[in-house]
Amino acid sequence: MRPIQALSVVGLAAALTLGACNRDPVPAQPVQAPAAATSQAPPVPPVGYACESGKTVTVQYPDTATANVAYLNQTYAMRTTPSPTGARYAGSGMEWWTTTANGQEQATLSRLGPNQDVGVAILERCSRPTSAPGTPAQPMPLPAPGETAPTTGSLAPPCRTSQLKLSSEGGDAGAGNRVAVLGAQNGGTQACSLNGYPTVTLLDGQGRSLTAIRAEQQSGNYFGGATGPTPVTIAPQAKAYFDVAWSVVPNEAIGERTCPNAATVRVALPGDTAVVTLAQAFSPCGGRVRVRPFRAQAGDTAGG
Repeated sequence: MRPIQALSVVGLAAALTLGACNRDPVPAQPVQAPAAATSQAPPVPPVGYACESGKTVTVQYPDTATANVAYLNQTYAMRTTPSPTGARYAGSGMEWWTTTANGQEQATLSRLGPNQDVGVAILERCSRPTSAPGTPAQPMPLPAPGETAPTTGSLAPPCRTSQLKLSSEGGDAGAGNRVAVLGAQNGGTQACSLNGYPTVTLLDGQGRSLTAIRAEQQSGNYFGGATGPTPVTIAPQAKAYFDVAWSVVPNEAIGERTCPNAATVRVALPGDTAVVTLAQAFSPCGGRVRVRPFRAQAGDTAGG
């Protein structure tokens, strides 16, 4: 009986071993890696621009298409818009336009016109160095006397009203409308720049302001397209130009039978309290004149 018991024990052990071999293995559970901590990119630091008024305009550029412009405790969200030079942003009723050259970034902050497309009133002219600390900005080459410098690249310092001299440069007429082309001569010894619109007031023969006539800023020129303001640099004794346009047909819808007589055009630059005058006799009707932005050439009104 003992051999039989031994065989039985051996067979039982073999069966247990075979059963263990045929059992499906338990799949290993994947070990999940700990979730990586979500890190947000730090906010883009703002850039400060020192302005001629003594104020500072602070701008944050979150991406290449956006500018958040902080001015007088208010922030204006703007997006890029087409521009002939530099980078131009518009939005929230404001325009921010920058150009960079020779280690300096020049910028203007303007208020948009009624169509929310063109800057019509410059609020601030600002700048900041863009070169490495300690590297002086290179001076801008001046054009030859009597020539108008190109508008690309770095701008000369803004012109002051006190250094300008007005002149009549002709005009045109058609279909009850008139236009006078006025020149603004740089009487200083250094080049200066103009951008945007002059502030125009009309005076009567006694030197009193004709308050019933408003000056409306309008893009383009009288016979040309509706182009917006572009910076103009004028050399010493050179000129920039702008148009004053008006109607000579009384507006009978408002009871106008005769039109007031203007004897003098008074001009100031944006942000400047000084004025310069020019004797210019005409009779604008309809209670308004239209003022176009500064440009480099006098003949831009001829045939568009």
